[in-house]
Amino acid sequence: MDSNKIQLFENRKVRSVWDTEKEEWFFSVVDVVAVLTEQATPRSASNYWAKLKERLADEGSQLLTNCQQLKMPASDGKNYLTDVATTEQLFRIIQSIPSPKAEPFKLWLAKVGNERLNQMQDPEKSIKQAMQDYKNLGYSDSWINQRLKSMEVRKELTDEWKNKGLKEEVHFAALTDIITKTWSGKTTKEYKQFKNLKKENLRDNMTNAELVLNMLAEISTKSISESSNPKTLKEHKNVAKRGGEIALNARKELEQKTGKKAISNLNAKMGILTISH
Repeated sequence: MDSNKIQLFENRKVRSVWDTEKEEWFFSVVDVVAVLTEQATPRSASNYWAKLKERLADEGSQLLTNCQQLKMPASDGKNYLTDVATTEQLFRIIQSIPSPKAEPFKLWLAKVGNERLNQMQDPEKSIKQAMQDYKNLGYSDSWINQRLKSMEVRKELTDEWKNKGLKEEVHFAALTDIITKTWSGKTTKEYKQFKNLKKENLRDNMTNAELVLNMLAEISTKSISESSNPKTLKEHKNVAKRGGEIALNARKELEQKTGKKAISNLNAKMGILTISH
């Protein structure tokens, strides 16, 4: 599964996640119900869906058997299991909900699916969409350029780790923590707490300077890994530390020359959207 994504239909949020193996979207059923019935609160939409599930079960519908649950972020920032459905399953659910928004929503679903497939076939479209998404959130052009570059750098590093036989679900987070701790003095969790973040993406809340230093650390780690060819996890951790140290030295020199801290507690909600340093 890819990471969760918030999509908008007529300014209403619809939580979704892309399954890379099945190559299809899964959407939060409660969010879709809220859109179609124009329920004002998540609780009222959940109650509507609960009653609809009872009716579908009484009718002997196989739809509920095929639906599954995935963890998605709630308004409190925490992830909870929620009923999700594929585009095909949602079409069948929509038929059971009398709504003037049914047809527009069906067209929207088809558009979302088509855009994703186009992006997979043409990566440039995916980049353009990412740029537009950040613009819509109010980020400055200079920050967006840095952020997109940081994504490229991150992928090159994770590709290097994969080529060396490391597993994403087992090793990536630990090595990232070492890199981050070395150059910034904080683990990823500590860094997020410093910026008063919960489930938000840390890099989406970094200043330009922080992004550049983090990129330097990851580029250095990748380059050292390629040249030293680490075999064991211990060796990979040593490489991660050495890569982080290069960015640490750059950070110290920057702070010495400017007289300003390179690590900021600013986050997107506090004005990082237009900050340039």
